[in-house]
Order: sequence, then structure tokens, then C-alpha cells
Amino acid sequence: MIDLGSGLAIPEDELVERFVRAAGPGGQNVNKVASAVELRFDVAASRALPDAVRARLLARRDRRLTDEGVLVIQANRFRDQARNREDARARLAEIVRAALSVPKRRVATKPTRASKERRIEAKKTRSAIKRVRNTRSWSSE
Repeated sequence: MIDLGSGLAIPEDELVERFVRAAGPGGQNVNKVASAVELRFDVAASRALPDAVRARLLARRDRRLTDEGVLVIQANRFRDQARNREDARARLAEIVRAALSVPKRRVATKPTRASKERRIEAKKTRSAIKRVRNTRSWSSE
């Protein structure tokens, strides 16, 4: 079970772990031992998550989320399987915790009159600089 805090936890039966061979350091051992972990969590079918959290997770544009709503986390940072397993679970917990907080709604604002005037003045100044450059290059020929 992965404890997410605030009374939420992901039960073991909702997690699917697959152990595969990892690339990278490990010498000859890397070809024999399946130390990398692929952790799958079906967000769409999860009973442990509240509807709002599930919707926020599914709405994320995350390349680790499949079209079916399954979150796939691959961990091969470490050389041993146990540490990779812990790493994958910690990353899953971090992703779900991020979806627990409700994002602040953006309040639409309009630019002030003074900011509009400053912007126009800056454009005029820049235009004048370019105009001077342009006239100088013609006169030197």
C-alpha cells in the first residue's frame, strides 16, 4: 500500500509491477538480473482515488499516461531491484500528491492605461532607433 497522506492510500491490488532487464551500469550482471521496474497504475479504474483527483490526473498531458488511463512508471536508476521498486512507488506517490491540490483559478485582467502607453512609447523609441540606423547606412555609400 502506498500512503499518500490526508487519509488516502493506493492499495497493492491496484498496482502491477513488472521486472525487466535494465540498461546501463551493472557489468556482466546487467544481462542476467531483471533489476528495472515497470510500475503500472490504472488511474481510470482506481477505486482509491476521489473523482476530482482522478479527473485531474487523467487531464494531465503526461507521456507516461496511456490512452486507456494507465500510468506507467519505469525505474532503472539503481542497480538493485528493491531500490528501483521503492523509487517507482515514490514517484507514483509524488504524481498523485501533485493532483491532490486544486489549482488556483486564473483571474482574467486587462492591461492598465499606463501600461498600454508605456508599451506604445517603447515601440516608438525602438522604431526611431531603427529609422536612424537605416538612414545612416544609406548616407555612407
